Amino acid sequence: MRHAPTILHLDMDAFYASVEQASKPSLRGKPVIVGGLGPRGVVATASYEARVFGVRSAMPTAMARRSCPHGAYLVPRFSLYRRISEIVMERLAELSPLVEPLSLDEAFVDLAAGGVAQTVEEARGVGQVLRRTILEETGLPASVGLAATKMLAKIASEEAKPDGIFLVEPGTERDVLAPMPVRALPGVGPTTAETLRRAGLQTVADVAGAERAELLRLLGTAHGTAVHTMARGIDERPVVAERESKSVSVEDTYDEDVTDRSLVVLKVARLAGRCAERLRAAGRSGRTVVVKVRRHDFSTLTRSETLRGPTDDPVVIREAAARLIAAVDTGSGVRLLGVGVSGLADFTQEDLFAQSAPPQEPEAPQESEGAARRSAGEEPRGWRPGLDVRHERYGPGWVQGSGVGRVTVRFETPSSPPGKVRTFPVGDEELSPAEPYPLTARMAETGQSSPASLPKSLSSGGSSPREEGRSSP
Repeated sequence: MRHAPTILHLDMDAFYASVEQASKPSLRGKPVIVGGLGPRGVVATASYEARVFGVRSAMPTAMARRSCPHGAYLVPRFSLYRRISEIVMERLAELSPLVEPLSLDEAFVDLAAGGVAQTVEEARGVGQVLRRTILEETGLPASVGLAATKMLAKIASEEAKPDGIFLVEPGTERDVLAPMPVRALPGVGPTTAETLRRAGLQTVADVAGAERAELLRLLGTAHGTAVHTMARGIDERPVVAERESKSVSVEDTYDEDVTDRSLVVLKVARLAGRCAERLRAAGRSGRTVVVKVRRHDFSTLTRSETLRGPTDDPVVIREAAARLIAAVDTGSGVRLLGVGVSGLADFTQEDLFAQSAPPQEPEAPQESEGAARRSAGEEPRGWRPGLDVRHERYGPGWVQGSGVGRVTVRFETPSSPPGKVRTFPVGDEELSPAEPYPLTARMAETGQSSPASLPKSLSSGGSSPREEGRSSP
């Protein structure tokens, strides 16, 4: 255990939703839900205003709409999220060579390894400066937790939310943990929590005071030992600079069950091609091809084939995926398909028996374009709520909604007041998709697409979130 809170956990608050609110002045302070918008869509992130109505991540979008019918439901804009994540991770890398990203919006940092903090006050100062820097460069709030262990640092960042900083003073770890529910401990999910509850163990203090043998009996040797150790505030896991990917995969969920066998084969071939593209972009190859199928009744199965050597060849991956899907009965309907490659390596081994012909997708079944789009969960011309557009006369804006041959656009940018709404035919030649507008000048300077010209009526404005600093008792 360290003697200073030099492990920092950064978590961007409601990241996707916060980006959308920062991008769209008309949505600030209002419920925003980002995720899949089709009948089988799932919430990726909900703003704090939406969470008041019970909307949570991983909730079906249809259920979220019932709970919060007046919210703004938007599709994700991953290109913008990744750009913001790059800026944040660059700032973390300036603090230490040991940065462990967990996702686009979350990471651990070992401040001691970077020599920027050795004491409580130095660690607090680094956290405060980091939050201000991220706000200035991205326009977004971030919460920071500081502690002597990874577990406590992550718990501290949860305590800091939203938009704050929380530091666990050395020696107070067990006091901080004691009143928390057992679900606060990593690896304690609903099933484990229920097992502990039936044994009369509902708080972390209850678990810390329990006999180790009792926990081993309830949870098994490995899990029981880990839970007992964490409940006493002990966590010896180091911050790891790089986390090795074990697989690369892509999958699609369809709004309507796919029953046409030839269409299933076509979709698997396309997924295999996308998977190969991701492999090559990452400079990796793999030995095992995996196909995932979720049927109409939610039953899920996987089939895999291990090749003689690692490959990133789309032909080889597509052929393996085709053999695998051929052995699966899809006649009752498919709601999800996926293709992945595991057993990753940094090199390829040519398959002497692979076809040398260029990749070719199987011929599509005879089906109208509209039916194909609906089956794939796509919308015509990409006029999906939340996406960026530009109009030759009115400038940059975003799609507020579309349907019945019309598309409604709100014209505003991150630095403008809430903009006006206009409706156009979906075929309006002056309206076109656009790159995301940068949230800040810093983003524009570091490679974000150049801002489109604004109508003269738009003026700048903005606000600053609260600055908060808290410590454990």
